[in-house]
Amino acid sequence: MKYIVGARGSQLSLAQTNWVISELKKVNPGCDYEIKTIITKGDTDTRPLFAIDQKGIFEKEIDRAVALKEVDFAVHSLKDVPSELEENLVLASVPKREAVNDVFISSDGSTLDDIKAGSVVGTSSLRRAVQVSRKRPDVIVKPIRGNIETRIKKISGETYDAVVLAQAGISRLGVDVKFTPLSMDDFSPSPGQGAIAIVARADDSETISMLKKIEDADSRLEIEAERSLSDYVDSGCRFPLGAYAKSNGAEMTLSVSAFSVDGKQSIHVEKTGNKDDPKSLGRIVGEELRTKGVNDLALNWRAKVEEWNKS
Repeated sequence: MKYIVGARGSQLSLAQTNWVISELKKVNPGCDYEIKTIITKGDTDTRPLFAIDQKGIFEKEIDRAVALKEVDFAVHSLKDVPSELEENLVLASVPKREAVNDVFISSDGSTLDDIKAGSVVGTSSLRRAVQVSRKRPDVIVKPIRGNIETRIKKISGETYDAVVLAQAGISRLGVDVKFTPLSMDDFSPSPGQGAIAIVARADDSETISMLKKIEDADSRLEIEAERSLSDYVDSGCRFPLGAYAKSNGAEMTLSVSAFSVDGKQSIHVEKTGNKDDPKSLGRIVGEELRTKGVNDLALNWRAKVEEWNKS
């Protein structure tokens, strides 16, 4: 049996897809896999991510190929996958999650705590931008695009002095670079960060059964809680909300942080619930966020993004 796998052509996407294939071969030794690379809107639109008013910019074209049976399944970074897929598609498998934290990489080995005032820190994420500014209001945060290795190369001391990235991407690419892990107390990660999503057709039970063999039960439940929360408050690239769910025995704790556009206001909610009902936990946390005024923070951010787009 041969499967055609849809993926972006970026180095990270191909590394993730090849890792998935290697895991699948362990449990399906008689199967072959071929990668078909597909260009997405996120690959061709060079604007900062927060300026693109569209969900799924890194996955829509690939998932369309799955729906049209041009490929058998697709491999994505889970944080790029909208909580609602097309009607005939399903999130078939979530393999074991990588590290979820962010890291700080600088040109001279400085940490975020001791980098000199006025340094320029690059990030493609609104969430990371405000978190950096809250921690170090004396540095300059600027948008940066490109794949992971490209962003690291831009830390020359001319345009950027440092960059903030997800540790999972560094690990999956095997990039040999010195970095400082950032505390999740200050840098709550994006919902789904560190996880891989495998999307298949809802009616393709044979492929779904094959993909389920590499699913990690806890990783699946944790991201279900985070995605439920994200869907409830409608967060995304244009509204920086950090969320992290962690299983512990029969329970799961979901921690969430949201910030005002200037970083001066913040809302933090942490709840523990039944691990086997992650969507309810996400909704409960989302309801408390709304009670505490998260919608007002979201409006402030959206207004600021519109201002940035006009400038």
